[in-house]
Amino acid sequence: MSKYALALHGGAGTLVKGMMTPEKEGAYKKALQSALDVGYAILEKGGSSISAVTETVACLEDSPLFNAGKGSVFTADGTHEMDAAIMDGLNRNAGAVSLITGIRNPIRLAKAIMEESEHVFLAGEGAMRFAKKLNFNLEEPTYFYDELRYQQWLDIKDTDNFQLDHSLKKDSKFGTVGAVACDQNGNVAAATSTGGMTNKRYGRVGDSPMIGAGNYANNKTCAVSCTGSGEFFIKGVVAYDVSCLMEFKGLSLEAAATEVIQKRIVEIGGDGGLIAVDGKANLTMPFNTEGMYRAYKTSNQETDVAIYTS
Repeated sequence: MSKYALALHGGAGTLVKGMMTPEKEGAYKKALQSALDVGYAILEKGGSSISAVTETVACLEDSPLFNAGKGSVFTADGTHEMDAAIMDGLNRNAGAVSLITGIRNPIRLAKAIMEESEHVFLAGEGAMRFAKKLNFNLEEPTYFYDELRYQQWLDIKDTDNFQLDHSLKKDSKFGTVGAVACDQNGNVAAATSTGGMTNKRYGRVGDSPMIGAGNYANNKTCAVSCTGSGEFFIKGVVAYDVSCLMEFKGLSLEAAATEVIQKRIVEIGGDGGLIAVDGKANLTMPFNTEGMYRAYKTSNQETDVAIYTS
């Protein structure tokens, strides 16, 4: 039996130790642990990496603590626009969705696009029509309402400002969610989901649903899920860049991910982090911010749930 492993993140950013109450910190760690348990149980039973990352991310989407699914931030119009992507390293099949509303688990819609359509990326009204064709249930706006998210929006409503969910002004709810896994067959997969930016306009799309930017998987190299300042992750094609450094320069998983997060993305002004796994179940989770919600577990029974740098 080959080694297997799962890692997940709940966003990276200004997570200064001591600014969060012990109760809130405990709530975040409990939510991360719950999602980790769900995904790892699938791998442990011989399930696929695709199933593991899907269910892990869906679990995080169901929590109001993270900016994805139920916890998504408000747009300038007072609505919720969500994005997600998933990729299978075995055959490089992928599915992505953007600018959708009312879908409880955007990652499930991204997976349906991968498996049940001839396309990779659907957005907006067309994506919603596809979801309805597959009988996805639509939640009422009240399902996505969160008082803290609402207050965040009111602070900058009717201005031209927008805020990344990991900016300093925030009160402890931070960003994108994602998962990467290597299953017992050595197949890797990645999944990423986000509610975007508070007060975003013009149908802005970040890196999360973009294959190669915020999400990527290839059995030859690795699976990657990113979180951070999306525009810079798009410019740096970050997820694919990690894979390229491994495939064409021969770098290890850790060396490639560190090069991209600690050097390349910083050089163009970006901040954030990523989680990655290779086909031998090696894991890495670098970030260049004060913290990143993260957790992992391997078949060697190595496991951790963490928020800060140390």
